Amino acid sequence: MALPISKVHFLILFMCLIELGSAQLSPNFYAAKCPNALSTIRSGVNSAVSKEARMGASLLRLHFHDCFVQGCDASVLLDDTATFTGEKTAGPNANSIRGFEVIDSIKSQLETLCPGVVSCADILAVAARDSVVALGGPSWTVQLGRRDSTTASKSQANSDLPAPTLDLSGLISAFSKKGLSTSDMVVLSGGHTIGQARCTSFRARIYNETNIDPNFAKSLQGNCPSTGGDNNLAPIDTTSPTRFDNAYYKNLLVKKGLFHSDQQLFNGGSTDSQVNGYASNPLSFCRDFGNSMIKMGNISPLTGTSGQIRTNCRKIN
Repeated sequence: MALPISKVHFLILFMCLIELGSAQLSPNFYAAKCPNALSTIRSGVNSAVSKEARMGASLLRLHFHDCFVQGCDASVLLDDTATFTGEKTAGPNANSIRGFEVIDSIKSQLETLCPGVVSCADILAVAARDSVVALGGPSWTVQLGRRDSTTASKSQANSDLPAPTLDLSGLISAFSKKGLSTSDMVVLSGGHTIGQARCTSFRARIYNETNIDPNFAKSLQGNCPSTGGDNNLAPIDTTSPTRFDNAYYKNLLVKKGLFHSDQQLFNGGSTDSQVNGYASNPLSFCRDFGNSMIKMGNISPLTGTSGQIRTNCRKIN
């Protein structure tokens, strides 16, 4: 016979259920508290991308660089303080990540609409999706309810963000460390179908590697000398650099991957078949990209009473 539940036990059970519920992300998290949150973010992203298409890639990358360090907690946005050094000056981020002003503008609008409600981490997640859509790519349902960190980690940014020099085994390991599969890694790398890269990140490939189309390498050398010009830019996908499509994978098939790490995905290894599949089937790429973005967006979020809702994305409250 079941024992009757005492008032104390009932209260404990009830509180546990509340805590469990609060720890789950939900696409409707702001439906009641800030119903115009998503449309405000979308409008801000569309405005920024219409002024500069590259900004779409920059906002997508901000979310990626956020989630791979401490989880999706907006730590990437924090400026240095007296107690910690932020992530902006880490090797993979310095003179590279951008789009902070766009996030600041969106956050300012949201603070006017719904003060202290929408987290910077959620703004990053939604802005990444809206950027992909603005450049012709797929949409997906963004899970919401992340909270913002009160600290950052330059050391983890240096150690955990995948470098463009990684071999296939290194890429698989870097993504596995974050709970992402090899298939996730291949499809998320397709984000390189948009955006620009600095000469310093692909110089070694275009001068020293052999698994590269020689004419492609030569065309890049004109704007990326063997010494100097570190910050000179080149499109990662030379075919359609401002359109989110599957051209990135088609380029890999003909040895036109810009980064060493890109070409590693199609270099006689275990991921060749997936690259072939995406090169011939753009719909499967779009479907899988959205699913893997949802998975990445769920890396160690702060929920419930953890963290805070920053009123200024660059500073803790």
